[in-house]
Amino acid sequence: MRSKQMSNKQHITRVSLLTICLLSVGILQAEELRYRMDVGVQGGVNYYVGDGVKHIFTYPRPAAGAQLRYKFTSRWALQLKGMWSQIAFPNYDTDGVKFTDKRNMGNLDIVAEFNFFRFGTKQYDERVKPITPYIFLGIGASLYNDGKQVGAYIPLGFGLKWKFAKHWGLNVMWQHQIFLTDELEGVGHYGNTYNLNGSNIINNDVTGMLTIGIVFEFMKQRAVCPLCEP
Repeated sequence: MRSKQMSNKQHITRVSLLTICLLSVGILQAEELRYRMDVGVQGGVNYYVGDGVKHIFTYPRPAAGAQLRYKFTSRWALQLKGMWSQIAFPNYDTDGVKFTDKRNMGNLDIVAEFNFFRFGTKQYDERVKPITPYIFLGIGASLYNDGKQVGAYIPLGFGLKWKFAKHWGLNVMWQHQIFLTDELEGVGHYGNTYNLNGSNIINNDVTGMLTIGIVFEFMKQRAVCPLCEP
């Protein structure tokens, strides 16, 4: 009889713990991130639009870099990214012969990301998806004109994330950098041609990059309770 009472108590305890777990999952909206951080690399093409070039992708140049992302929830994340790239534009030598001029630049920015879907590994919540479009906005600083000048910019854009394995994912991103300067070219006749800087931000230079990257997830999220571990 005593053994039967002990067994019933253990059963009640287990049911109670499981109920608490399920309630906790419901209260937390079943945040199934599993991993809080990811690190990765990306590469693609970069372009510039300003006094020298009027249309996107007219003079595409290579771009490459690395990123570190911290995920607060399945919807919100913060990303730190460093990129090396080039811009290219038409220029003229002393004889008036046209040639393609190039400038190296390094960018470092931090952006807030918002996922359109709950993103992660599905465990309890059917709303969690392994793929999602996302948008982002932040602040950044650039070492441009072959490292001779420093300027600020506003990074913004959109992309697509795909989690294709337990720790691995792919990101496709189209980002624009709206610079607070009109002198990315480092060429006198292309810098602030119409004296609009300071009064017309639209006159400033803009760069953009289209990249694809691969990420590795780490820093596993703590389970709501031990019984909630898969």
